[in-house]
Amino acid sequence: MQLTSDQPNRDELDFEFLGNVNGQPYILQTNVFADGHDDTEERISLWFDPTAEFHTYFILWNLNQIVFMVDWVPIRTYRNHADKGVAYPRWQPMSIKTSLWNCESWATRGGKDKDTNLCVTWSKGPFIASFRNYKIDACVWKGDPRICREGSHTNWWNQDMSSSLTWAQRRLFKWVRENHLIYDYCQDSKRFQNNLPKECSLPKY
Repeated sequence: MQLTSDQPNRDELDFEFLGNVNGQPYILQTNVFADGHDDTEERISLWFDPTAEFHTYFILWNLNQIVFMVDWVPIRTYRNHADKGVAYPRWQPMSIKTSLWNCESWATRGGKDKDTNLCVTWSKGPFIASFRNYKIDACVWKGDPRICREGSHTNWWNQDMSSSLTWAQRRLFKWVRENHLIYDYCQDSKRFQNNLPKECSLPKY
């Protein structure tokens, strides 16, 4: 599932379920595109089987932060550090999309499982995904981004209470990071040749 804009230097917020080997935990990847820049993947092993029942996947996106949540547990944050030169999605209208992906290396454990059931067998389509209690609470784009940047009764997500994680959310966030985080681009010095992105050294909430 993704929130995405249709511009060349697009903004995009992703929930991505990666291919799974039977008996192994399901891996959920999140990614943030801002002004066309990505390479911000984080992956967690879920603490439940997402195919067994419905769960809540939630994105809070406002002027201060982006928070990815699973069953109201914050699994990832991306702060607005635009004043420090870090790209942040804040100007482009977004729409929501869902899709099935192919067998690229990032989705198949580094390409190890391209010949297994982790790949989509397109000949077995059509494929069905089920959603329940689907809801979008957002500012409707009317051509002027300033309207969506205001803190008002209708734009509740821009109010102070949503500007950072609460103390309870911080405890849950720490629990996820300590027990379920399996990849964080901010810890991948080799990938970035010891020059990690600027946001990696800045506060997460």
